[in-house]
Amino acid sequence: MEQQPYEQAADAPASRGAPATRARVLVVDDDPTVAEVVAGYLDRAGYLVDRAGDGPSALAGATAHWPDLVVLDLMLPGMDGLEVCRRLRGRGPVPVIMLTARGDEDDRILGLEVGADDYVTKPFSPRELVLRVESVLRRSRPEAGVRSLGAAGLTLDPAARRATRGGTELALTLREFDLLAFFLRHPGRAFSREDLMREVWGWDFGDLSTVTVHVRRLRNKVEDDPARPRLIQTVWGVGYRFDPAASADTGEE
Repeated sequence: MEQQPYEQAADAPASRGAPATRARVLVVDDDPTVAEVVAGYLDRAGYLVDRAGDGPSALAGATAHWPDLVVLDLMLPGMDGLEVCRRLRGRGPVPVIMLTARGDEDDRILGLEVGADDYVTKPFSPRELVLRVESVLRRSRPEAGVRSLGAAGLTLDPAARRATRGGTELALTLREFDLLAFFLRHPGRAFSREDLMREVWGWDFGDLSTVTVHVRRLRNKVEDDPARPRLIQTVWGVGYRFDPAASADTGEE
């Protein structure tokens, strides 16, 4: 990423392809310079942008105009980004890209654990952030004409972005849904974390702990016993394998 990231928004290039319908992005950051530059780049890329400088204002803004995506700073006065993310998730599904000035991996993992779909570490390039926003929103759109997927009591409807387990709807984040859909499309095959990052996230490089955290979160929602996963199995030295046949096997591993 660029080391001098906060160029003036006026220098931002127009998007290679503005959204067909203007998606609404809520930018939450208590640094007015960062918020202004990020908002400027997103506006130039064709998005409707709302801004908030703290947690309560972010929640109030989301109530007034529910966003299609939230760019959320981790370190906020009064109410941190983790709590804001939890409260937003309690209201409804919304993709979240977390911003953090910390280099500690634990902080990034905490953001992913509470449901962030992606994160960007400060200092960052606003152009890079716009590309991340485009990627997350593109993957959040329903897939028209794609058949439903199902195995081991799980059913996914990609067109409706709806997943159920035993008839009960699952509360999946954007990335959790995409990860489960990928596993259902490729049963019995082992994939490395690099494979999953490339195929599900669309990244050729990145922090592989992102994949690890999302697999753990997904197991908590689809496994009978997440501590002893049978559907999403760890293949030591390789990565993970989705094994729908294992759900019918009651023997010991």
